[in-house]
Amino acid sequence: MFKNLIIYRISESWQPDQAQLDQALTKQQFEVCGATQEQSTGWVPPRGEEHGAMVESVGGHWILRLMSESKMLPASVLNRKIDEKVAHIEQTEGRKPGRKERQELKDESKLDLLPMAFTKQAGLWVWIDPAARLLVIDVSAQGRADTVVTMLVEASPGFAVALIDTQNSPQGAMAGWLHSYDAPAGFSIDQECELKGTDEAKAVVRYGRHPLGIDEVREHIDQGKLPTKLALTWDDRVSFVLTEGLQLKKVELLGVVLEDKPDENGFDADVAIATGELSKLIPDLIDALGSEGRTELGAQQ
Repeated sequence: MFKNLIIYRISESWQPDQAQLDQALTKQQFEVCGATQEQSTGWVPPRGEEHGAMVESVGGHWILRLMSESKMLPASVLNRKIDEKVAHIEQTEGRKPGRKERQELKDESKLDLLPMAFTKQAGLWVWIDPAARLLVIDVSAQGRADTVVTMLVEASPGFAVALIDTQNSPQGAMAGWLHSYDAPAGFSIDQECELKGTDEAKAVVRYGRHPLGIDEVREHIDQGKLPTKLALTWDDRVSFVLTEGLQLKKVELLGVVLEDKPDENGFDADVAIATGELSKLIPDLIDALGSEGRTELGAQQ
């Protein structure tokens, strides 16, 4: 739970109402793809219980789960079907289909094949902290996060968010930390980073499982390469990779955290531990980047 984080600030104008949101998300409930449907997206009960609540609250933190299903239709299979239809027209009518007709044949072939296509499902976690007014989405691709935000905006009146924006850019801050090899209070630098040139060549240098407090790294920064990723550990409790876009990737709770985990395993314990740690990490990271900047909140940014 929560391996990749894209973080938003929720507008002060939004009035949290768990029951209202639960009812609204039920109307956006996930359904498997129909016979000729390529993909489907919707909400499922986060506990995995049939007919369960769509919004679960654990210690005041709301947890949601979005499910998507898509049909796998290899291009080679589709093209073979189109070629068969084109060949049939050429043999029976003695002509070659034009560009427009080929597109129609492609659409027709897709409809023929979709009922037989394999399906792939993927779920992602969504965490709303009403008290801190944070929306956190466990996803690495901004496009998928945009889908979540759009669905929440449609479901909850007044819901508006903006990506967390800080006074100091993550890229500039990471460059300073690496150059001095001095992380902000509460953080330590790990052994992974990516540096990218700002010139036309856009040269990329990557370090993995390698000490970063070396002259070579400082020289790359002096030559104009800036960090796009940097592995950090917070308070010896959570490790992660910070990106230039203020996303957190490869989030991992460390041993000291798991030692405190209750004997009983389950949804509530997992949520309590994850949100308990991340709700402290996030503000510390924002402070390390100079606190939040002034970003106007809109329906989606």
